[in-house]
Amino acid sequence: MSDTPDSAVHAYTERHRAAFLDDLAEWLRIPSVSAQPEHEGDVRRSAEWLSAKLKETGFPVAEVWETDGAPAVFAEWPSDDPAAPTVLVYGHHDVQPAAREDGWSTEPFEPVIRDGRMYGRGAADDKGQVFFHTLGVRAHLAATGRTTPAVHLKLVVEGEEESGSPHFRALVEQHADRLAADAVIVSDTGMWNETTPTVCTGMRGLAECEIELHGPEQDIHSGSFGGAVPNPATEVARLVAALHDTDGRVAVPGFYDGVAELTATERALFAELPFDEDTWLRTARSGAASGEAGYSTLERIWARPTAEVNGIGGGYQGAGSKTIIPSSARVKISFRLVAGQDPDHVQQAVQAWAEARVPAGIGHRITFLPATRPCLTPLDHPALRAVARAMGRAFGQKILFTREGGSGPAADLQDVLGAPVLFLGISVPSDGWHAPDEKVELGLLFKGVETAAHLWSEMAAALR
Repeated sequence: MSDTPDSAVHAYTERHRAAFLDDLAEWLRIPSVSAQPEHEGDVRRSAEWLSAKLKETGFPVAEVWETDGAPAVFAEWPSDDPAAPTVLVYGHHDVQPAAREDGWSTEPFEPVIRDGRMYGRGAADDKGQVFFHTLGVRAHLAATGRTTPAVHLKLVVEGEEESGSPHFRALVEQHADRLAADAVIVSDTGMWNETTPTVCTGMRGLAECEIELHGPEQDIHSGSFGGAVPNPATEVARLVAALHDTDGRVAVPGFYDGVAELTATERALFAELPFDEDTWLRTARSGAASGEAGYSTLERIWARPTAEVNGIGGGYQGAGSKTIIPSSARVKISFRLVAGQDPDHVQQAVQAWAEARVPAGIGHRITFLPATRPCLTPLDHPALRAVARAMGRAFGQKILFTREGGSGPAADLQDVLGAPVLFLGISVPSDGWHAPDEKVELGLLFKGVETAAHLWSEMAAALR
């Protein structure tokens, strides 16, 4: 049982609401766009601002960590209980590019509050969701009378997530001893919607490749040579056509090796969510749902591995005709992976499958990008139950469970540190991540504060 009185947490949060929002707005004014070299100094300024603010919050250790790219921030606040578990919070302080001419109603780096929402780049993704931990830990201390958190609390906030986290794994490996934890909380995710609080239990992994096929040394006349020499564009089309079977399953031998199948409990929990497929299709700008037979739409995007053609090309693409056999053609394919799949094994299986289908007279090159591992927390894990209890206390209602269909750096923390990864986020689909007029719902933001305030006592009890 937690020793944090819910009413005391709420009262403390309300008393410090205005100052918290002022601080968040100050941080949002720093255009920490990691993808644009002209903002390199702003990304560093953002890291330095956060480090200073964490020291002001009470963290005795708050440091800017250098990488081969943008800097990260590390902070640590040990508990006075030497037997307390250690919990690491992950987030990021870099943001997506934004300009008024993109369609913003106001300047993206001049945050404004209207209609119970704060608008500004990073309000939800991810500065708001990182920053609620600062007020949350102070509310935790005030409500419990503690002078240190109930857990050994650590934060790592990277500066390149919006650029693909190219240096994050190396950072985690370099500082694995200082980042060591019994559990990791990722605050870079969201809830189902404004009225349905949820906890995410996992994210899919990702493997990506480009397959290039080469035929004649240059484009050649289709009348003189067509039907007598292999055509790279035709062979790319055949590869794509062979990627799935008639039931929508990926036809690469060995692709499904190790896949963790959905349990009846997980399928029932997915079915509890208020999912309207017609509304979802309108969001997708699509006229029909499709995919692997035997699974619902949510099951397909959260818990099943997939293969998608991201781009295909070769030969003449201009107006009119040009009757040639092209010298080359290519296809880009991404594979979303689920718990139990090994990205290295998948890459080897894809390479063997593609090479076996390349005919004589066609050269090939298969290039893989760095892969991301999937991560999944079992529903009965005590740390996950602690997150759900803390959120339930803040929201005053039942907490449901989701997964994320996308991929992220959370798996690096799980892989290197060997700790379970939990997800705590209060953002909702309408917040417009990466879009004009990104915002955060203030009511939900402060529910995030209260969840964080309850969380440390819940985690201390669950992980002993």
